[in-house]
Amino acid sequence: MTRPRTVLLSALVASTASAALAAAALVPADAHPRHEPDDLTTITALSGPRGVDSVGRGLTLVTEDDGTFSLVVERRDGTAVVRELGGLPAAAGFAQAISAARGKVYFLTGGGGAAEGLPPGAATLYVWSGGTLEPLADIGGHQEGDGDPYDLEGVPTDTNPFGLHALKDGTVLVVDAGGNDLLRVWPDGTVKTVAVFKPRVVAVPDDLPEPPAGPLRRMDRGAPEPEPEAPTTPAESVPTSVTVGADGYWYVGELRGFPATPGTSQVWRIKPGSLGAVCDPAAYDRRHYRAAKHPVKHRSSCTRYADGLTSIMDLAADRRGAIYAVSLSKAGWLQAESGTPGAEVGGLFRITPHRHHSHVRELVPGELTLPGGVDVAKDGDIYLTGPVFGPGALMKLD
Repeated sequence: MTRPRTVLLSALVASTASAALAAAALVPADAHPRHEPDDLTTITALSGPRGVDSVGRGLTLVTEDDGTFSLVVERRDGTAVVRELGGLPAAAGFAQAISAARGKVYFLTGGGGAAEGLPPGAATLYVWSGGTLEPLADIGGHQEGDGDPYDLEGVPTDTNPFGLHALKDGTVLVVDAGGNDLLRVWPDGTVKTVAVFKPRVVAVPDDLPEPPAGPLRRMDRGAPEPEPEAPTTPAESVPTSVTVGADGYWYVGELRGFPATPGTSQVWRIKPGSLGAVCDPAAYDRRHYRAAKHPVKHRSSCTRYADGLTSIMDLAADRRGAIYAVSLSKAGWLQAESGTPGAEVGGLFRITPHRHHSHVRELVPGELTLPGGVDVAKDGDIYLTGPVFGPGALMKLD
């Protein structure tokens, strides 16, 4: 997705922003959840925003396409101040995810190619603390020695760290869109593979556009281009997002590789503490249900939580058990990059458990253009970023 970037240690920190960030943990949450949000407002303008993390009432971390990460402070008069905390040079037109925990802020640089061919500073997890930015873990180096066993393109060491979530125990969950896996990073930089996501056989859309060379296309082709007469083709998972649900489980959302067939992005539910899990969509497809009397999904540490979504860019969770998924484009990322009219319309979906399946409901339909990030504040407000390309904004749904 992004061209490799090099690290720039930054000590440019506003003291007021640092104090606000530290105070965020002291703000109490509302005792009673509010009604389901339905009013979308713009907080402040941003450039190509994606990463978003609500760290307290009225305090939100964001990333922009110039490589900077900032703290947005909402004022009582309805205005907001954007305080830049630091960043990396030349973000190559796309901002990565951001997550904070225990007074530290984490974010990623992308890769977009074989790990062994990337320059220093690419495919790396960084930590910002006390005004200092430092590399914490070499994600590309881990992928170089632990390639994707289900790779479809002949580049098993492909890496593009894309989403993350900082855990309360000091470790960080990272999803690698190129490596098709979920990783866990410890404070000493140790990286272990939590789960790998197998490809899924999908239908080839009738209106398949000519593949462009856009930023999402570079992120992960996801499959060899099918023959024109092929009705189906395998497509890689391309995980883009991870969050922790109210139940403590880890949830991962997929973009879905080429041909980006709408309705084939899944949300996976992974048991906390897992290592080496395999998330296999074949175990949930109809043909498998007809062939197997006892699907192994009930005993697996990785189970499918939701299906039928399209081009998931980010996930978030609220305190009541709902998972929120942001769709870059309801027509699919390939249609959006190809300039198909109407494909710029994205979506926000609320996913809730319902007996033995999940219920999916779209919020504010038709109001989001190429959204990239979502997070839920403790008081129930939902923060969104987008469009991810060009002029964008931080928005709030309350």
